[in-house]
Amino acid sequence: MADTSPFNEHRDSDDPRGGLLAKHGAGDNAAPLSVSEISAKLKRSVESQFGFVRLRGELSGVKRAASGHLYCALKDEKAVIDAVMWRGTTGHLAFKPEDGLEVIASGKLTTYPGRSKYQIVCESMEIAGEGALLALLEKTRARLAAEGLFAPERKRALPGLPRVIGVVTSPTGAVIRDILHRLEDRFPTRVLVWPVLVQGEGAAEQVANAVRGFSALERGGAIPRPDLVIVARGGGSIEDLWAFNEEAVVRAIAQSDIPVISAVGHETDTTLADHAADRRAPTPTAAAEIAVPVREDLIAQLGDLALRKRRCALRPVVLGRERLEARTQRMPKPEAILAPAAQRLDELGERLRRGLQDRVALGREQLHARAQHLSLPLLRSRIANLGARLESAGLTRRVLDRRLKQAADRFSGLDRVLPQLNPDMPLARGFARVTSQEGQTLTARADAERHAGLVLKFHDGDLPVSVGRSGAPATEKLPAPRPEPKPKPRSRPRKKDDSSRQGDLF
Repeated sequence: MADTSPFNEHRDSDDPRGGLLAKHGAGDNAAPLSVSEISAKLKRSVESQFGFVRLRGELSGVKRAASGHLYCALKDEKAVIDAVMWRGTTGHLAFKPEDGLEVIASGKLTTYPGRSKYQIVCESMEIAGEGALLALLEKTRARLAAEGLFAPERKRALPGLPRVIGVVTSPTGAVIRDILHRLEDRFPTRVLVWPVLVQGEGAAEQVANAVRGFSALERGGAIPRPDLVIVARGGGSIEDLWAFNEEAVVRAIAQSDIPVISAVGHETDTTLADHAADRRAPTPTAAAEIAVPVREDLIAQLGDLALRKRRCALRPVVLGRERLEARTQRMPKPEAILAPAAQRLDELGERLRRGLQDRVALGREQLHARAQHLSLPLLRSRIANLGARLESAGLTRRVLDRRLKQAADRFSGLDRVLPQLNPDMPLARGFARVTSQEGQTLTARADAERHAGLVLKFHDGDLPVSVGRSGAPATEKLPAPRPEPKPKPRSRPRKKDDSSRQGDLF
């Protein structure tokens, strides 16, 4: 019967499910990729496919790290994407990011291999929250843009030096005075004013009729036909400027035969008329500056033409500088290179902070648990138990005192015997101790014969002696020496008391 066990070690090597060891099949020349390699390939693919994008969504999970980087997520009703903004970019934000705020973020898509996620590195972030009025405005703008009214190819070039300029605005406001004053300073030009309402009921119809009326004028008629039309109004709220967002005004500007400059509101105000016009001016005064050049500038421009030869000679230098700047801009920023490491560092710092907090909490719990076992009644109970154990082992105070007295008696006996063991004690009774010149005590004749000189220690001093050729020591020659009789060798006395033990002299 064939073995059908799943653990059969004789599994067929051609099994597509694989065996115990990884093997390369016939024609297989693709080495397996590491996790880091596939992460790097994904990162390059995402960054090359989506170099720069703009996303609109609701902020969620906004968190500013200690390093200054901003981490958050952009989400809508169906999806969510992580976002990060580096410290050098967050300093340019005009508002404080908060959860629930709808924004438009611009930046580059990239991946973070540490979490296997894709994210957007924001270069800029703007508030996109709109009310019902702004939602209606956006809907109208999208519909008119789909018709091509805002297409860049429809924009016409403005005349370089218009002879007649038509202005559609209120005749009683400060706008017309600012335009006339600015035209007088730059280049005096004939101006035709078409008075209209710029706010309130009927304002949109009047503005649209004025734009069409200028286009309807015939060339060479009693009323000169303008070469340029300026639609102007001062600043105000979105409700005040709503007449210039009406479809009638936008279509009239787009269908005008005369180039139109839109100068509605201040620099931060934008209306649909600005998109439909051939040129948008941030303010009415700026519209006058765009409409005509400065007379002195024209005269200076004629003089500048004489310098074109010199500029042509410097053209290669300018081109080289431009190429250098273009190549410099293509180089990666240091923030982009260090971005994964910085993000990883922020994560590790956050994990370290949480780990320290958890460790402190655990230590506090252990301390409270052990402190419960250190109560005064419990300590007294343990002391009583230990005393009982000592008494049961026979270690009472009386026994310890008796043992200490016995040890003190033995120590006193050893102290009395110690002076008797001193080798220099018998010297006072006429004995001498033989040592080498190095101070080593010699107790045998054979040991003494190996030294050329010896030292005899008496109770009142040392006496150096030298050893003769025959092996017998001879006293060292001193002034007026008196030879002493050579002592006879004698055996060492055997006595019970070690203090009277004396070896042979030689």
